[in-house]
Amino acid sequence: MLQKSKIVTLGEILVEFVSHKKNCGLHEITNFSGPFPSGAPAIFIDQASRMGANTEIIGGIGNDGFGQCILKRFKTNNVGTTGITVNSNCPTGTAFVTYYDNGSRDFIFHLTNTAADSFSLKQALFNPSDTFLHISGSSLGNPIMRQMIMETVRNVDKAGGYISCDPNARANLMSDAAVISSLSEVIERSTCLMPSTSDLEYLFPKVSEEAAIDQLLQSKTKIIALKRGSDGATVIGNGDRFDYEGHFVEEIDPTGAGDCFGGTFISLLSQGASLYDAGKQANAAGALSVKNRGAMEGNSSPKDIDDLINKKYEQIA
Repeated sequence: MLQKSKIVTLGEILVEFVSHKKNCGLHEITNFSGPFPSGAPAIFIDQASRMGANTEIIGGIGNDGFGQCILKRFKTNNVGTTGITVNSNCPTGTAFVTYYDNGSRDFIFHLTNTAADSFSLKQALFNPSDTFLHISGSSLGNPIMRQMIMETVRNVDKAGGYISCDPNARANLMSDAAVISSLSEVIERSTCLMPSTSDLEYLFPKVSEEAAIDQLLQSKTKIIALKRGSDGATVIGNGDRFDYEGHFVEEIDPTGAGDCFGGTFISLLSQGASLYDAGKQANAAGALSVKNRGAMEGNSSPKDIDDLINKKYEQIA
């Protein structure tokens, strides 16, 4: 059992603008939708809260319309926001994203020297021994956030809290030695790892999936949730292995699917759910998240998830 009274995350909070047109890159004039609340830690914690967990996010937003957009979403979904610094001297971070038919995407982030990396670390907000701390590898690319993240990771680990990690191992991040070192330490201290298949390829090049999983389980990690995109997921832990088939849904915007999966999975585990049930619902939540434009717009409720799972079983029957 991995029950803890609070789930905490820290890192980038931003708004995102999404291109309606595919295959145009970010150099063509086209229509965009937004602002959508976004940022990997933000998507994760919003979904964790929707699934019933007691949550807190630490990060920064500007004292502007974009920041108010984010705060409104968090408060609507009962995310703890005491840890958010509202900065009148810096704007809210932004991102622009466009997609290609092959599933790849282009991003432009504006985070450095914005409110996204100008916040204070408020560790007094939570008891580190009774906390499930979630870290996204994407947050480690910013040196200011990285320092605060690593301090918090070490404090929670030392106190006996749990750490979960979504490696989010993008090519640009994995070329930075400081990011690689920090991510390796977070992984070594994590109780629960939620890599994608592409994460394993970055972290363990030329190593088979099974060999990579075996290596990860030789550390402190007790549970691995392997995200396979449209092919479903695999959850391994406590001597068990559960494989989940993908759900057939129309994909509009895949950004945030892994964070939505993780928010559901950790939320349910922290509340005492079985490994099988947490994986089954997380797999469905990840599928639901791609059906709407905007990274956080596909976050779902327990009822949404149950409806999708029941629909799948009805189709099988």
